Amino acid sequence: MRDPYSVLGVKRDAAVDEIKAAWRSKAKSLHPDHNQDDPSANRRFAEVGQAYEVLKDPDRRRRYDRAAEAHQTIMQQREGARQAEERAKAARAKAEQVMEELARANAQRAQAQAAAASEAPEDIVERIFGQTAEAASGGGRRARATSAQQAHYQTQSRASQEQAAPGQGQPGSRTTAPDGDTADTATTGDEAPAAKPSAPLPLQAIELITSLMRRIRGEVPPPEKAPDLLASANVSLEDVLKLNIVTLHLSDEREIRFPLEAGMTDGEEVRLKGQGLRLAGMQRGDLLVTVRIGRDERFRVEGHDLHTALSISLEDAVLGGEHEVETPGGRMTISVPAWSGSDQYVTVPGLGLLKKDGERGDLIVELRVLLWEKPDAKVIDLMRHMRHGLFV
Repeated sequence: MRDPYSVLGVKRDAAVDEIKAAWRSKAKSLHPDHNQDDPSANRRFAEVGQAYEVLKDPDRRRRYDRAAEAHQTIMQQREGARQAEERAKAARAKAEQVMEELARANAQRAQAQAAAASEAPEDIVERIFGQTAEAASGGGRRARATSAQQAHYQTQSRASQEQAAPGQGQPGSRTTAPDGDTADTATTGDEAPAAKPSAPLPLQAIELITSLMRRIRGEVPPPEKAPDLLASANVSLEDVLKLNIVTLHLSDEREIRFPLEAGMTDGEEVRLKGQGLRLAGMQRGDLLVTVRIGRDERFRVEGHDLHTALSISLEDAVLGGEHEVETPGGRMTISVPAWSGSDQYVTVPGLGLLKKDGERGDLIVELRVLLWEKPDAKVIDLMRHMRHGLFV
């Protein structure tokens, strides 16, 4: 069935009167008698009726809203998992490319037999990704310039200065500043040329470099955990009382069985480790199951207490008496105190749901005072005298 809110054309927070008015309008316009030329009129008319049946009942509407929210959550989790898998796939491809580059560098290093002067893994990563790779990987780089490299920089600096035109800063020359002062422009060979600032790496590259450096240093991070999978388990009150084993059928055609434990009640969440989504390259997520106790004709579940209704006559409400009541273990007799009204209840301890500490909740018997099926003249006369304060 399609979304009942869309079928009736109302919002999800629409009131009952608004839903009823929308149903009447839709039913009137889609009635088959008014659309005899439309072969789909019967189907659309029935669809409107089904949508109204779901939304007019508060319990059915609440169950549908919960199911719709769970479905939307699952779809969002699947989309998030798909995007995460795509990112992981791209990162693995990039990492394989980098590892191939490292393997080629190691082969060249072995052929040159220069183990002492070979490039460190940090230098290889820096050469591939730029000068900011080392900072992105989380480690500070120390200077490794040798005396031969310094001499090479000095020779290049002197050669460039000798070839420069007069007044361009030759060794020992003095230049005239705009204000008439002179300034020494002699340079020394100890000064290294300033490096150009490199552009910052994108976030994805930084994450890849960080992951690669951890792998080189032997720091293997744990795999990312897949999102949790949400599900609902509809059980009966008898299942919860007897702590039966529940069988849950998932959307991926798996069948999960788990036992109900002490302390569980309606709305309880059960986390099943490692039973969630399975995605490549990621740690399997958990299965989060919400226990839903179905409606029972005899009892209503509130926490670990069970509520039931007991109808008593007017004379029993005034004078009190013994009555039989239904319990999870069978019928038993309880005492109704004298002068009991419909706003009172009788508590029978230890007949509710099992708690985690081994104790049980209570059975709450709610009293309902009923009149006789036919009017009684004596009772009417008595009530009239009581209303006007005329006591016999």
